[in-house]
Amino acid sequence: MNRDTSGISAVVGVGHTDWAEDYRRVRKGEKPHDSNGYATLAFNRALQDAGIDRDDIDGLIVGPTTAYERMGEILNINPRWGGQADAIQAVLQAVLAINAGMAEVVALVYGNDQRSAAVQYGGPEAMGGGSFLSYVYHSPWGLTSQGALYALMYQRYKQLNGLDDSVLGQVSVAQRQWASLNPHAIMRKTISMDDYLASNYIAEPLHLYDYCLINDGGVALIIMEADRARKAAAKSGGKPVYIRGIGRADLNSKATSLGPRLLDFYLPAQQKAAKQVFDAAGIGPQDVDALMVYDSFSPHILFALEGFGYCGIGEAGEFVAQKGIGVGGKLPINTGGGHLSESYMQGWNHQVEAVRQVRGGLGERQVPNCRHVQYTSDVAGKAMSVIYGA
Repeated sequence: MNRDTSGISAVVGVGHTDWAEDYRRVRKGEKPHDSNGYATLAFNRALQDAGIDRDDIDGLIVGPTTAYERMGEILNINPRWGGQADAIQAVLQAVLAINAGMAEVVALVYGNDQRSAAVQYGGPEAMGGGSFLSYVYHSPWGLTSQGALYALMYQRYKQLNGLDDSVLGQVSVAQRQWASLNPHAIMRKTISMDDYLASNYIAEPLHLYDYCLINDGGVALIIMEADRARKAAAKSGGKPVYIRGIGRADLNSKATSLGPRLLDFYLPAQQKAAKQVFDAAGIGPQDVDALMVYDSFSPHILFALEGFGYCGIGEAGEFVAQKGIGVGGKLPINTGGGHLSESYMQGWNHQVEAVRQVRGGLGERQVPNCRHVQYTSDVAGKAMSVIYGA
């Protein structure tokens, strides 16, 4: 990855909706907002956090759950550049757009009413049954849920490395520890290993606590050209968080036959993305103070630890057990509670937590002397990463 993208942009504002309160309201049968409404609320909060006007926005990227043109209309902005992307690709695209001079202030906006709209992520009508989803390719054989695919993936990994259920249990227990310290988290009650082991299998070997939440909500980030961000911060007293490195590598060959998942656990793509992102940032895994991992299911954590060089191949279970990833652990992971316990915002909430950790001031869940936070994603064989820094 060319170092020209390092430090040329910064996050100056973050915002999100009231995940826990809206979760309670939706469970009562209410519908606080639709996807556009959640996105709009998050955007307004991010603008306020950034201390800028909506007229300053000249770039817009919306999540895949809303329409780009409609969201621009609702937000009453006319960007000169924009589009639609998931969380990590939105960050990467914003950095590249700023680097190319296509925009200076890019709003990244996401809203999803997935729980109140009863969106299905498994079964014959999963997300409408569209063939663009990798797991729908296997629907003729009855395999239509991501959980089932990760169960297959982890089953092989588990057997290769001689692991038992307590390994994933440590991941789930650790993320609940972090969530218990997060006032925005939906699931704040801690769980023990006994609680984890006593929970039902959903798709063996994955237990209930290995699955992400499904909830409504919205998230927004404002990314600004670095020099402009520094000048704005000098006036407002804000603290920009700089994007120090980005990386991406895809595994498409044999993807629909599950090859990259079951044979390599996405390792080749992760290693390529790791080299890109660390070279760009000029640091290594040993310099990362906290790690955020896309965790629709808990095995993501183990695969990321190995793929991005935090431990040796086949050693993630030992790393989690001996080093620790929860409160007080050597490598804090998903310090907001992640998708398992904070909120399932499809990677967007992880960006907010990363920025807040670098900013500091999170009380009990603040990682001491936090200067670098890495985010990783390995969804469907697309390994991507970003490093945020002071």
